[in-house]
Amino acid sequence: MMNLGIHLIIDAWDCPAELLNDLDAVRQALLEAAEAGGATVIDVCTHQFSPQGVTATATLAESHIAIHTWPEYGYFAADAFFCGAGDPYAALESLRANLQVGNMRTTELKRGIEGMSRPLEL
Repeated sequence: MMNLGIHLIIDAWDCPAELLNDLDAVRQALLEAAEAGGATVIDVCTHQFSPQGVTATATLAESHIAIHTWPEYGYFAADAFFCGAGDPYAALESLRANLQVGNMRTTELKRGIEGMSRPLEL
């Protein structure tokens, strides 16, 4: 397979509800995750839900990081897709620390094209 990137799917729980419902804290955690992963942030979009919850996405030159929180459960779902440069695992560890994760499950997907070992010539 021609490897085009690593995509981490993250489920995290036992997190402080007040932190997961704080738009600025989630945004900062996202930015610090991108920096820790060596990624280049192009844009960030955040939204505070009522009565609770936050969604935030960072568009990266290397792809994206997205997070969706459920403060009432102390839970968030996130994904970090890095193609080319950068380290999604370093980004993940930054999210873990900044959002005070108690428990986490991570699934790694290798993204790419089956049966191809090198890029097509254009």
